[in-house]
Amino acid sequence: MAPAVPSAMERPHFIGIGGAGMSGIAKILAQRGAKVAGSDAKESATAEALRALGATVHIGHAAEYLSTDASCVVVSSAIRADNPELARATELSVPVVHRSDALASLMIGLRSIAVAGTHGKTTTTSMLAVALTELGLDPSYAIGGDLEGPGTNARHGAGDIFVAEADESDRSFQKYAPEVAIVLNVELDHHANYASMDEIYDSFETFVGKVVPGGTLVISADQPGAVELTARVRDLSTLKVVTYGESESADVRVHKVTPRGLTSEVTVLLGGRFLTFTVSVPGSHYAHNAVAALAAGVALGIPAHNLASAIGKYTGVKRRLQLKGEAAGVQVIDSYAHHPTEMTADIEAMRGAAADARLLVVFQPHLFSRTQELGTEMGQALALADASVVLDIYPAREDPIPGITSTLIIDAARTAGADVTAVHDKATVPDVIAGMAKPGDLVLTMGAGDVTDLGPVILARLAGR
Repeated sequence: MAPAVPSAMERPHFIGIGGAGMSGIAKILAQRGAKVAGSDAKESATAEALRALGATVHIGHAAEYLSTDASCVVVSSAIRADNPELARATELSVPVVHRSDALASLMIGLRSIAVAGTHGKTTTTSMLAVALTELGLDPSYAIGGDLEGPGTNARHGAGDIFVAEADESDRSFQKYAPEVAIVLNVELDHHANYASMDEIYDSFETFVGKVVPGGTLVISADQPGAVELTARVRDLSTLKVVTYGESESADVRVHKVTPRGLTSEVTVLLGGRFLTFTVSVPGSHYAHNAVAALAAGVALGIPAHNLASAIGKYTGVKRRLQLKGEAAGVQVIDSYAHHPTEMTADIEAMRGAAADARLLVVFQPHLFSRTQELGTEMGQALALADASVVLDIYPAREDPIPGITSTLIIDAARTAGADVTAVHDKATVPDVIAGMAKPGDLVLTMGAGDVTDLGPVILARLAGR
């Protein structure tokens, strides 16, 4: 079993402690008994949750927030070099630890599952966390989003399994040595860190190469990038490869996905037998995530029928097709999708759930670099909706790129035949939607930025009209 707290992590200070990945590690350390401290740009429910676990959380960034007795400073790739707490750490010779190294240290001594891929990681990791908990295995987990059920993105469990979302965006997933690695898909994204698909394949090969001898790679048999990666790693003699998907060659074959409103019924062929179970989120994309989770659990020796039943207890993750409410006969749903493949999958899933109703999308592009490379494909995805509202680009950590605006997406969407409205003032979106939506319609807020804040405001506006 893992030690209660790795020695270097006894008094960690997290810069940006409120982030999805950072807060998860901080929560686990606090639950293991570490003296956790950190800072974040603004107050949040996550900050309060950390304080409830005994952590000290400062709002804003200042050199004096770093205690002189800190054992290390934990940072993510988003922390800039001129951060005052990071500069203070250098002055005090406090070791600086990347988030991925901190997470890797928490997995030592445990049977770990690392979930990677351009999209679907949070959902798949969450499905595993919920299913393993339901089966009484008390796993530890670190996820990039909050579960609907437990209401947290991380937990220190007493069991011997650790499930982690593995981030490929900055190559940090190469730090892990899992017993089971899941690769959902391999696509061109994270353009600030990868210049080509060859670089992405090389990065994923390194990740797969870190699987412990005798371990298992669970990988899609359908997605082209995953198929290419499989061909590249097939010769690793210490690696067992298990493929899943609709392909006839898949080891775990998806036989049928049957929509049931906002849920799906999935039938798989596994070990020569058919197995049917329910997934409590709509769409084929999420059904495939569930099958990947099933295959990974089986690789750890858990009976498939037990896992299938337990996966059915998964009720969703915040921001992954999360129903925010209904007003005036209009349902508002929130989606984190920001890559064209994710956008297409979620729009198609909601289209299937909507039946004859109209689907209206409020989309906020995320990152200038992503829009520059994939803006055309984003616009084409929006053409699958009945009508869309497109906001300005959410910059996150990036500086603007001259000439790159949401107009790139809007033009592509209109070329593809979409009905698109450009909105530059986010505060006016509820009025715009109120003027468009009719009883029975679905409204999907979509993007990785603060577009999620619009859901409750749209509902309030619809209720008051």
